[in-house]
Amino acid sequence: MTSNPDSNSSEKLLPAPRAAENNLQMASEVLAAGSRELDWVQELSLLHNVSRILDQSLDMREVVSPVLEALSDTMNLQYGTITLLNRTTGDILIEVAHGLSMQQARRGRYKLGEGVTGQVVLTGEPMIVPRKSDSALLVDRTKRGKRPDASFICVPIKSGQEVIGALSAETQYRPDHDLRNDIYLLTIVASMIAQAAQLRRTAQEETEKLEKENERLRRELRERFRPSNIIGNSHEMRFVYDQIAQVCKSQATCLILGESGTGKELIAHAIHYNSDRADKPFVRVHCGALPESVVESELFGHVKGAFTGANTLRKGRFELAHGGTLFLDEVGDISMPIQIKLLRVLQEREFERVGGSETIKVNVRLIAATNHNLRNLIAEGKFREDLYYRLHVFPIYAPPLRKRKTDIVLLADYFLEKYARENHKKVLRLSSAVIDMLMSYHWPGNVRELENCIERAVLVSEGEVIHPSHLPPTLQTAEASGTQTSGSLQNLVESYERDLIVDALKSSRGNMASAARALKTTQRVLGYKVHKYEVDPKKYTT
Repeated sequence: MTSNPDSNSSEKLLPAPRAAENNLQMASEVLAAGSRELDWVQELSLLHNVSRILDQSLDMREVVSPVLEALSDTMNLQYGTITLLNRTTGDILIEVAHGLSMQQARRGRYKLGEGVTGQVVLTGEPMIVPRKSDSALLVDRTKRGKRPDASFICVPIKSGQEVIGALSAETQYRPDHDLRNDIYLLTIVASMIAQAAQLRRTAQEETEKLEKENERLRRELRERFRPSNIIGNSHEMRFVYDQIAQVCKSQATCLILGESGTGKELIAHAIHYNSDRADKPFVRVHCGALPESVVESELFGHVKGAFTGANTLRKGRFELAHGGTLFLDEVGDISMPIQIKLLRVLQEREFERVGGSETIKVNVRLIAATNHNLRNLIAEGKFREDLYYRLHVFPIYAPPLRKRKTDIVLLADYFLEKYARENHKKVLRLSSAVIDMLMSYHWPGNVRELENCIERAVLVSEGEVIHPSHLPPTLQTAEASGTQTSGSLQNLVESYERDLIVDALKSSRGNMASAARALKTTQRVLGYKVHKYEVDPKKYTT
């Protein structure tokens, strides 16, 4: 077909080449038809070159640019472009373009049926524009400049019967030039790169799914760890909320102090997800759970061959947290040698991997937490004073549960609803007696112990109400368990003292001197007590 600028239609829709057993057979049939400006040797050499390039990798980003360059060199086709159809959005986007800048390529976005490219992807048939200046259908989003004396060729890229994109290019306009040979050659090349294009599109779609899921999870985390979602209205917790609001937007290092189970990690999450780093990683390291031999590798990473078992390069937690927040839980358990390296990172924001010499710079906000008294550790020589002051920029104290009694019922109700839902049980409330027991207990394990207590109660409960019998034995009071003691304080103390003496005599087989030593008293005092309580030591000699 010879282009004709005087034709009524400047765009020509061409039938797709008929199927052949393979690409080279198709090429032979095409090249045998009509006159051509490329000879057999050049065309077969082009297809062989394209095949060789595609054999090197299935990664489209690695092979397509050399293919487009080969088309430009052999067929004088300029601005070779591959576009892929996004099945989710329906957009047709430029994936690779020869002769276009990245900015120009990013502007190349089309809808199905829009312009020549959109029509080719929609219909699955190749098209030519003999002369661009005569075309009303051509849409140039790339802004590569006007070239009216150019012909435009576009062919579909197919995977089976599905059109997954298009391959297009321009060539200089010549009235006597037959574009059919060019379009058939491009069709062969499009079929050859179809597998790489399909893999690339699949990878893009998977990446988009992961990015959307990642963003959804980040939104959930930001919502979950807002200070307003932390349970507690006590004066102590309101002070913590004020501190979080003060420090979250800054880059200051935070040190969260408090007993185990008070929610130090929850406070660290709240600081991160309300900061400017909320979209960046939050990486947690439990220093107390890691053996001393691997702490350095976990924090700073290692190079291949750094030690036995280091078979590959591994990034440490500082690198993984780049741009975000690193949370060091139980920082008081870090050994002195690691403390020195940690101090350098805090001062210089740089480090070397284990076994490596390359200095790596990181942008990380550090939040540390501990249930130890670091000042006591400093006095004992177990913690560096200079590191302490580096960490102690903005301290936050997580109050124990016994100091925020007004929050106990709020927390218990939250855990009750949570575990009833998780275990598909219709448990609706706590009885008054249970509330009294919860309020009178001293909670050495803090919020974590309360959560475990309520989870157990939900599991053993068979009705809609939690009763005292559903609570663990450590919370049982004498009234709730029916084991109230009776009698005066003096009688109870004397009964307890007699039991201690009997136990000591049993252990010593009736030996008064040995029993007195075990009770940390004198033999004379023990003899007086034995006489008073009418205990016979001889009963325990055998």
